[in-house]
Amino acid sequence: MNPLDLVGLSPLMKLTSGESEVTIGLLDGPVAVDHPELNAESIRLSGDTPRLPKRSTACRHGTFVAGILVARRGGMAPAICPGCTVLSRPVFTETAPDEERSPSVSVQRLATAVRECVDAGARVLNVSVGMAQPSTRQERELHAALDHAAAHGALVVVAAGNQGTLGSSALTRHPWVIPVVGYDTDGRPSAHSNLGSSMGRLGLGAPGENVVSLSAHGGVRTQHGTSVATAFVTGAIGLLWSRFPQADVAEVKNALTGCHGRRRTSVVPPLLDAWKAHRMLSATQSARAAE
Repeated sequence: MNPLDLVGLSPLMKLTSGESEVTIGLLDGPVAVDHPELNAESIRLSGDTPRLPKRSTACRHGTFVAGILVARRGGMAPAICPGCTVLSRPVFTETAPDEERSPSVSVQRLATAVRECVDAGARVLNVSVGMAQPSTRQERELHAALDHAAAHGALVVVAAGNQGTLGSSALTRHPWVIPVVGYDTDGRPSAHSNLGSSMGRLGLGAPGENVVSLSAHGGVRTQHGTSVATAFVTGAIGLLWSRFPQADVAEVKNALTGCHGRRRTSVVPPLLDAWKAHRMLSATQSARAAE
């Protein structure tokens, strides 16, 4: 099945390509903004943008995720919300072209980036990083940054990780984040995705296998993983807030994670249903207007 159809994005994408007032903080690698299929007008670069070669894992990762969000419509990349604004805030600094190793980031650098994106006006943060087990002090620092996002009404969407383990991390178990698990094209959780109680209670599933998006060198490439899946949820949020700019953060979060209408008891989260979330938000906003 088409990954956009799998999670109810296709009908929503017919209604909007996103609005520039909705800013997405992309905490990832640098983006190859000269890619001809990228809607570069939608990308703002933060001041802290390292110059990494396009062959680096970081640049390939950042460009691929950016393509899912803001590639030009009509190409091979998903191009979910090219009308939204993406604030590219690179957090990876490595340069090795190692396909087998996910880029990683220090806890302190990630916490700083979260705060900076929120303070710059991002309404949703896309976070797909590898991270060493933090110390107690570092975990408090990260949680304080995520609390800062919650206090300022910014949603935080986080990749569950690709180790195929059962458990959680300091990032995925924070109550404000939406952790994302990768699903295959048949709507089943991918074998490589991490699962756990926090994912099951708070998270969503999204396409994470055989997804085509942009290559940093030009053209396209195929990739899998929870980083891929995370961008589908982020893109859906961008479109929902574009359609319902007056919706508050709690309404958007509830429409995404609560529209399935059942109590969460599994370690496996339900699949994103962007169209159902849209219908739920439409009803909520109509009821508010009638008051």
